[in-house]
Formats: sequence, C-alpha cells, structure tokens
Amino acid sequence: MYLLKLILRNALRHKLRTLLTVLGLLVAILSFGLLQTVVDAWYTGANSAAPDRLVTRSAVSLVVPLPVHYRDKIRAIDGVRSVASANWFAGVYQEPKNFFPQFAIDPATYLAMYPEYRIHPDQLRDFMRDRKGAVVGRKLADTYGFKLGDVVPLRGTIFAGNWEFVVRAIYEGATPKTDTSQFFFHWEYLNETVRTRAPQRANQVGVFVVQVSDVSRAAEISATIDAQFRNSPAETLTETEKAFQIGFIKQTEAIVIAIRIVSFVVIFIILAVMANTMAMTARERVGEHATLKALGFGPGFLGGLIYGESLTIAFAGAGLGVLLTFPVADWFGAKMGTLFPVFEVSTETVWLQFTCALVVGVAAAVVPAWRAARVRIVEGLRAVG
Repeated sequence: MYLLKLILRNALRHKLRTLLTVLGLLVAILSFGLLQTVVDAWYTGANSAAPDRLVTRSAVSLVVPLPVHYRDKIRAIDGVRSVASANWFAGVYQEPKNFFPQFAIDPATYLAMYPEYRIHPDQLRDFMRDRKGAVVGRKLADTYGFKLGDVVPLRGTIFAGNWEFVVRAIYEGATPKTDTSQFFFHWEYLNETVRTRAPQRANQVGVFVVQVSDVSRAAEISATIDAQFRNSPAETLTETEKAFQIGFIKQTEAIVIAIRIVSFVVIFIILAVMANTMAMTARERVGEHATLKALGFGPGFLGGLIYGESLTIAFAGAGLGVLLTFPVADWFGAKMGTLFPVFEVSTETVWLQFTCALVVGVAAAVVPAWRAARVRIVEGLRAVG
C-alpha cells in the first residue's frame, strides 16, 4: 500500500507538468478513438452484410444496367430463394450537400431479404399501396425532419426530371449498427416514369440482390448465375454482398490507410511527450534514488516507482480520453448526418485505446527506470549538492 501512496505522491509532485501530460494523453487517446471509429464506420456496410445475400451486376461496370428479364432467369436457378432488383437513383434533395442513399426496389422481395429493417406492419401496408410511397430510415428521418405523409421532392441526376415521393414508412434498425440512413421507393414507379420520358432506358436494372437457400453454396450459385449470361450482350458479375461493399471501400482505400497511419502517429507523438516527462522526472530524482539505494531498496523498487508513476499518468489520461470519446463521437456522428450511417465506438476501439496507453506508459519509463536502477550511490548523492 505504501508503494502505491508513494507512486501517487510522485505523480502529483509537479501538478502542472502532470496535468499538461494527462491533458496531452487525453487529446491523443480521444483523437485515436475518433479516427479508429471513422475507419470502423467506413467498413460498416461490409461488416453488416449477410452471408446469404449475393449481388449481381454488369461485368463491365456498375453504371451499366442489366435487362429486367434476367430476374426470372436468376430466380429459376437451383439454390436461389429470392431475387429483387434495385436501382441507384442519386436524386438531389433541396441542394447537393444533402446526400443520402436512394434506391428503387422491388418492395415485397427486397425488404423481405433485409429483416434488420424493422417496419411497422401498418406503415408497410401503406407503402405497398402507394405508387409514390417511400420508406426512409430513422436516422434519415431525424436528420431532415421527415414525417409520415411528408412529400419529399428530389431532382433527378441519373434519371432526369423532378420527382415527388410520399413518406409512408420509417424503418428502425434491428441493432445500433444497422444502416438507417437510406431511402427506398417502388422500382415500378421509376420504370413507368422512365418509359414515358426515355423509353430506351426502361426495363433496366442496376443490380439484382439474390438470396440463396444454402450459404455454403454461395460461390457455386454465383458461378452458375454468371455462366447463365456468359457471351450475352450483358454479361454479369455475381459476388457476395460483403465483397460488393468492399469493392466500394477499395476505391477510397488510400484515405482509410491514411487515417490509420495518422491515428498511430498521434500515439507516437504523445509517446515522445510522455518519455520526455519521465526523463525529466528521473533526472530530478537522482539524489532520491541514490538515498533509497543507500537505505537498502533495490533496483526493482526504483524501477517500480518509475513504471508505476508512468502508468498512472498514462491511464489517467486514457481513462478521461475514453470517457470523452463516446459523447464526442455522438456529437460528431450527428454533425456528419447521413455521411456516416453508423458512427459508434466499438469495444475493440476502447481496448485499443487502453492498449496504446499501456504501451505508452511502459515505453516511456524504460530508459528512466533503467538509469535509476543503475545509479551509483556516491554519484547520486554527489548530484544533490
């Protein structure tokens, strides 16, 4: 117990220095946690993908559509449970900065594949009955103030013209990591409108979402689907939903890598600050260490004092940093709107924060503890005068 009291007294001997070091650690651990949460948010779509869902798209490019009649041919393949079409819409709500994902879907089949989207039965029924109806996620509704019955005007980009949709349902997420920032409407409404405005673009689908009955056959079924349309005017590429999502992430992989590097650079910088603090502390106490040695305390005791003080400061800063990470992440996620559909601090991030604090605390004390353990009594006492 007396060792712990001595460590605490040593840590508080220079209150301003300790306070500034703790503050630096707090900022570093908080920054590290937020940067890691940004990386996690980037991978949310891939991590939440279901293993029994496949995505079939054009083998040429995602922007090249597929004929809608492919849907029936895919459904007839052995092992396929259900097929739904989906089109990326990319409409503008009021102004370009108001970005959120918009999809034209086959509502009955598509929504049945995503049980993580929780919709009240009455709202779902209203949506199914309304040709211009739309389903919006809870986060999207909260961000823009959408309520049931509201008319949402969108200015088309891929599909030109002014479009109006009526909010008939608001879906909740089954878990906090469910994406509730999306906007869904009827593919038939899109197709009928396009048929009148640009007939040559009608009866085309962006992707088909395919649900398989046996996850172990996903690769086999993917190959069968692609073989079905090989050498046709519109060849396909079928992959798991996770692989499809990762394909998007790879387009911005350099950004993700840069964020990861910056997060660890922050920790390295605070390690240098912490090491300097402990080095100053050790230099100031050379006489004290020599006196303790003269009284019979061994090198292990002196090293324990320095390691204990370093770890105490490190974990004080880390504890405060971790506590602040949660409210700051909530605030940041709210400010980002639908840019990051899920912005949640994971348990893994918290463990990483404390692990970094442990590494900083230990590494910063290595050299000072080694010097304290090797100090000679005569030289140490001479340094007092």
